[in-house]
Amino acid sequence: MIRITKPRCFLVYALAPEGMSPAEANRQLNAFVADEKLPLVLFHDHFIGQPGGIAVFFVETAEERKALTGCRSLEGWHIEIRPLIFSYNPAAFDEQIAYTLRQYRGRDWEELQREKRPAYGNPAREAETATEDVSVQ
Repeated sequence: MIRITKPRCFLVYALAPEGMSPAEANRQLNAFVADEKLPLVLFHDHFIGQPGGIAVFFVETAEERKALTGCRSLEGWHIEIRPLIFSYNPAAFDEQIAYTLRQYRGRDWEELQREKRPAYGNPAREAETATEDVSVQ
């Protein structure tokens, strides 16, 4: 990994091993983000298709970087860990979302957060199956 010394957010991209069930991959990824020995997790989500997901951690210290990069709880998974540039703390991660929406789409993050959009399908079922739930339209 590139030598990083300052606090910042790290994106973790994780693909489950071939043949692992989506339900087991969901369980393992959730256990990974819940591990309190790791830095503060700000965000995570699961993939439709190949089981796996992403997480964003806020890493403040060398010890936290070592804990994240040396974590073996997703043994056998394809893991990529990338330090982020503009997201150097949790508030900056949020501000980067707002900036991207404003700068590249002319949208307001706070307004989007207030929108009441309908939920489609069952996200828990999608995480367990790694497929889109089309039972509710």
